Amino acid sequence: MEQAKVHELAVTAARARLLGMEMVHTAASGHIGGALSAMDLLTVLYFHEMRVDPAAPKSPDRDRFVLSKGHCTPALYAILALRGYFPVEELKLFRSINGHMSGHPDMVNVPGVDMSTGSLGQGLSTAVGMALAGKVDGRDYRVYSILGDGEIAEGQIWEAAMAAAKYGLSNLCAIVDVNGLQIDGKTCDVMPTEPLDQKFAAFNWNVLKVDGHDYAAIAGALAQARACTDRPTVILARTVKGKGVSFMENDAGWHGKAPNDEQYAVARAELEAKLNELEGK
Repeated sequence: MEQAKVHELAVTAARARLLGMEMVHTAASGHIGGALSAMDLLTVLYFHEMRVDPAAPKSPDRDRFVLSKGHCTPALYAILALRGYFPVEELKLFRSINGHMSGHPDMVNVPGVDMSTGSLGQGLSTAVGMALAGKVDGRDYRVYSILGDGEIAEGQIWEAAMAAAKYGLSNLCAIVDVNGLQIDGKTCDVMPTEPLDQKFAAFNWNVLKVDGHDYAAIAGALAQARACTDRPTVILARTVKGKGVSFMENDAGWHGKAPNDEQYAVARAELEAKLNELEGK
């Protein structure tokens, strides 16, 4: 990937982090920690990898995306807005009773959302169904899904993994946001799920590992996923929960909590400083 493209993606992700933080603070509610850890993954998907057209969000030939860790809408909605699916100003309605942007993805009311999710463990099954439908219909679209590493403890994930392998869904790419934390603490303490690479390999998936904040590496892994033509791919993306805000990073306490005014001021200053640095201001 050319350095200019890497820089472009970094700027987009920095803008999205600011928007996501503003959404959660304005609503005084939301899941900011996991949204920040997944932001770079979503940026590469929507601004480099996926074949989508905001002017035709329901095109039958579009690539599909399922946010299995559905509570992380501060990331998804921010990215969709920047991609042009709806005006950025609408993000101010996040979790508002007068708005249409609920705390979990809403495929009925939010343009660009391919599946309503929120019950952890179920998103991958939906992605499997979409990918299987594509195979049956002879379409060449691809299906992507981001899962949380805490979510991997749900049994339905592994049922979906079995089905994906059985049907040779090479058009399916799951991405696990491995930030090591969930609502109750460290994933390794709450319900150990490692070694994820060996487990997915045992389920006959193509397994890739990547730094989830390295844009070029993410893009490279997605290219490898496309090149795999006989089985589904899972990308294990090592990330930092709360990425970009010093006092939120690697702190499980920021799983589903909104910053107060003082905390928001600090977080916004740090995120703006990063964006200004990238933009040369």
